[in-house]
Amino acid sequence: MDADRLFREYHGTLVRYLTRRLGDRDWAEEVAQETFVRALRQDAIASERSWLFAVASNLVRDEARRVARRRQHLQLLAAEEREASAPDDAGGMTPERARDAACARRALDSLGERDRKALLLKAEGLDYGEIATVLEIEKASVGTTLSRARRRLAETYDALRSPAQPGSEGHAAS
Repeated sequence: MDADRLFREYHGTLVRYLTRRLGDRDWAEEVAQETFVRALRQDAIASERSWLFAVASNLVRDEARRVARRRQHLQLLAAEEREASAPDDAGGMTPERARDAACARRALDSLGERDRKALLLKAEGLDYGEIATVLEIEKASVGTTLSRARRRLAETYDALRSPAQPGSEGHAAS
């Protein structure tokens, strides 16, 4: 299979289709890229155009399912947060600690899948080589991935703990 020809011939059309479907050009480019990566793994493709569009459509469908699961998970977390904030006759967490725990969970859930997995795997004691294998990335990239994930987690947690004051939009601390 001639990958360059395949890309030249179908990339523009595929990205246009995906942009119309998703409403986001960057996301469409990502899906198209993943589609072409999968095409490279094929020895031969009988009907290139239909195969590419089918794979791209399946990737969009799979992402929509992930988003729906995440939305459902966030709704459950919100319910847990409301429940944790309710007065507790059994002497459970203080409302402040419950809020902190809920913010931490929401911050973790807001991370991208790779960043969240990296942090959770590290917390479980996996070494860089094991994390690289699970995430299917180079071992040399694990440190950068963890550092970025920790930074994003801290930034999100801080933002959730102290909502923006009126008039402070766009003035986030670095």
